[in-house]
Amino acid sequence: MKIAWFAYITDTAHPDLKVTEGELQRVVDIVASTPGLAEGLVFTPWDVSGLYFDDGAAPQLALELYFEDIADLEAALADDGHLQALASTDTLPSLGGAAKEQQAMLARSFPVPESRFKTQLGEPHCTYLVYYPGEADDMNAWLAHYLANHTRVMATFPGIRQIEVCSRIDWCSALSWPRADYMQRNKVVFDDADALKAALSSSVMKDMRADFHTLPRFTGNNVHYPMATIVVDGEA
Repeated sequence: MKIAWFAYITDTAHPDLKVTEGELQRVVDIVASTPGLAEGLVFTPWDVSGLYFDDGAAPQLALELYFEDIADLEAALADDGHLQALASTDTLPSLGGAAKEQQAMLARSFPVPESRFKTQLGEPHCTYLVYYPGEADDMNAWLAHYLANHTRVMATFPGIRQIEVCSRIDWCSALSWPRADYMQRNKVVFDDADALKAALSSSVMKDMRADFHTLPRFTGNNVHYPMATIVVDGEA
């Protein structure tokens, strides 16, 4: 298991706003040069209509950065840490007024029948980012059920390439962005938007909803965003 650091940058007042190519490249360069980074994922919205869930406009930019050791993450988020560059006004000027949030979590990955992507070289794949903002009455029971049962159903989605479930940890950050404390994040990953749409239109969704209704009681709901995903190799 790895430590995953998430960042969401969302301008709700301008939901159609897109980061520029120059801004995106600056973020990719910052991520790629992060000391101790195992791998980085840079997400931008992928417009997919007619999905099973519609949770509104996605963040204009999101990150998921993996580290083998929490010490490497905390060093990158320290007062003089490398990831402070993300908060520079020169990095994302178009999103200067956007809301930011960050959260570090423990990332668990799960097997799928075929993990090899079939996308064209250099093309992004499609990640369905999900988070649960509420609280479970019994977090141990919730997580045990989700890890043992819900992921098993996810693995039956046609064309699925990756499954991940992330749970909370305590962590240190000097980055000025507000900290989220969502009880869980997870994702299912596909070759492209067509594959995601086909999976969510398949009979597996009935099994997913049936298992969802057996989850231990929790408050709130869940939020889903389809995202184009750029994979950035780390220096670790």
